[in-house]
Amino acid sequence: MLWLHMESPFHISDIAGVIQLAVAPVFLLAGVGATLNVLATRIGRIIDRARAMEDRLAQASPEAAEDLHQRLRVLSERATLIQRAMVLCVVCALLVSLVVTALFVSSSLRINLTTPIAVTFVVALLSLAAALVYFLREVFLATNSLQFGGARVGRG
Repeated sequence: MLWLHMESPFHISDIAGVIQLAVAPVFLLAGVGATLNVLATRIGRIIDRARAMEDRLAQASPEAAEDLHQRLRVLSERATLIQRAMVLCVVCALLVSLVVTALFVSSSLRINLTTPIAVTFVVALLSLAAALVYFLREVFLATNSLQFGGARVGRG
């Protein structure tokens, strides 16, 4: 078994250390995945609601049609905000994946990628923060457009 006696470029302990470093970004990926699931559910509901309103539009009186158009405008704005949040979450996930890959490349090839890894991770976190801001804006918009018995509910 010649391969047992050959000097390897890195040791198992090196890889174990890299795996330990990669655990936090992988947990972040799991959180981003869960966030994407929530966003996908919300945009699906927005689309379903918009389709139902568009179906009612053909038989609506002029007053009801104006109300439906207003509600459709709000749904359109909400969908745009959710879409932006989803794009930023996907960007975050891609960047975190690059961070994990760069950690392994840096360790195995013995090159210093500290600065690119740090910058990429910070940009990933900024993307996630921006996505959460868009998500919060969509929640405020949804809450502000609520009506129960003709009375407005949201005030945010």
